[in-house]
Amino acid sequence: MLKVEVFSSPGCGKCAQARDVLREVVESLGTDRVSWREVNILEEMDYAVDLGIMASPSIAIDGKLEFTSLPRASTLRAALLRRLE
Repeated sequence: MLKVEVFSSPGCGKCAQARDVLREVVESLGTDRVSWREVNILEEMDYAVDLGIMASPSIAIDGKLEFTSLPRASTLRAALLRRLE
């Protein structure tokens, strides 16, 4: 199972969009194949820094930084499908 994390900060409009895109993509791929969570970078700053998160939104897949901005749904889906193969 893939573990996807969307890193966000309070009041970030694009972070909310990233969360919505991620939720839709995960639901289309199946929650039995992909799990996700939202990480508030202010609450988990050390973890975010360890991954190299410098801006929000950012998306990590299996503990590795993959996107440092809001990806298109098709781009995120393709990245997840590559790892599921």
